[in-house]
Amino acid sequence: MREIDERKKRKIDLLDSSFTEKKTAIEKSKESTIKELKDFYANEAKVKSQREAGRIVETARLDAKKILFDAINENMDSTFNTIRQELKNYTKKPEYKKTLEMMVNHAKKNLGKNVVIHSNADDSVNIKAMNVTVGATIDTVGGILAEDNNGTRELDLTFEELLRTHEDDVKSFLLERMIK
Repeated sequence: MREIDERKKRKIDLLDSSFTEKKTAIEKSKESTIKELKDFYANEAKVKSQREAGRIVETARLDAKKILFDAINENMDSTFNTIRQELKNYTKKPEYKKTLEMMVNHAKKNLGKNVVIHSNADDSVNIKAMNVTVGATIDTVGGILAEDNNGTRELDLTFEELLRTHEDDVKSFLLERMIK
């Protein structure tokens, strides 16, 4: 009986030690797996947060550029409105008559001596005094629209057209001034 008890005891001890070893191995495996999972998800969270931070920064950068672009456009619009107002004021000055004469002479040089000059109602009086054919009145702040006597070629020297054709140059000049 003793022998049987000892065998049982050895088997129980063997099972107990085997159980303890397996339990220890499982604990180590569990701790290792938990550490790997923690490291994986910590790294995943770090990568996602960096990606989100980059997206937020880029969005803010684009928003800032848009705000700057809108401010520049608003400033450009305001400047062009001021230029238009200054052109209206210029038409009331005495030197404007000389400008009209230069425009008519330029039209004669490019279209021939017999030109038809269109202008606004206020300028037509000055144009008649220049010994040229006066055409219909046009809606313009100032300047002239000239055509040859056949009506086949025209030269638009109205302030609006001159400003429109030089708009890019004016914007570049103004942008340089704003950035400095």
